[in-house]
Amino acid sequence: MPEKTLPKQGTAARARAPARADHPFKGIALILLSTVFLGTSDVTSKYLSATLPSVEITWIRFVVFVLIMVPAMLPGTPLYALKTERLDLQLLRGAALLGSSLLFISGLRYLPMAVASATSFVSPLFVTALSIIFLSERVGLRRWLATAFGLIGVLIVLRPGTSAFNVAAFFPIVSALCWALTLVMTRMMSGREHAITTMTYSALSGLAILTALVPFVWVTPSWHDILFGIIIGLASTAGQWIVVLAFRYANASVLAPFSYTQLVWVSFLGFLVFGEVPDIWTVIGAACIVASGLYTAHRERVRRSQVLLTAAEPAPNA
Repeated sequence: MPEKTLPKQGTAARARAPARADHPFKGIALILLSTVFLGTSDVTSKYLSATLPSVEITWIRFVVFVLIMVPAMLPGTPLYALKTERLDLQLLRGAALLGSSLLFISGLRYLPMAVASATSFVSPLFVTALSIIFLSERVGLRRWLATAFGLIGVLIVLRPGTSAFNVAAFFPIVSALCWALTLVMTRMMSGREHAITTMTYSALSGLAILTALVPFVWVTPSWHDILFGIIIGLASTAGQWIVVLAFRYANASVLAPFSYTQLVWVSFLGFLVFGEVPDIWTVIGAACIVASGLYTAHRERVRRSQVLLTAAEPAPNA
């Protein structure tokens, strides 16, 4: 996609952004580190769901998120990032991110860690479909076949029509759809909005919505609950920020295989904390989902390489 002309705010933001460097091993190391933080956030959310409603857990998470982003809200400071040319898209992205977080935490209340995490990794499949609608991208037959294979993996994990099926499994699936919307809207703002601006508006819009909802389900938390809520907020925010750092050093096609190690990490934590052991069908279904995601990332790399090659070709003589 050709780079668009930047408005003043985007130009200043880009000037502050660190230059892109090609250090794939550093990017891989950061992605592996991010899975530790994100997995810890997921497991802690499941643990806390035994005593607090999902809305309240998510609210605490976003309170911490907003507090971390406060420096970006102070006018006159180097990090100030509230100027935006796409307020509507920023707010919609924040609502989608909130939906992803809230629905996933709701699913964790009823599902084993491995099942919730495996089904949530179908987001690349949703991105494929949404890219046609919102980004006018062309999707070839092979990517559609990969998407179908991933959906088969979801069916293997969920096993609808059997006693193993849990209707709560739809929570992480819809969460993945919301996350895919978040990624697509991020692409739509790419080159126009700084990452700090996007994170700040995501934090503010999510907290505003949750603050309106949380009084209806409020349960007075203990200091123990507040402590674990803070851990969720810190771990999730740190994990997301480390992912942003990783993409400064390597392309998505390089990092995608290693992001799936989060499935191993959360499965291990699920066993350690909750005594959950994934059954063979969950493992097989997760393998199908991962394989589909990896092939989708591969096709994305091939497509981008073809676009760059075409752009580099000299124009024919007049």
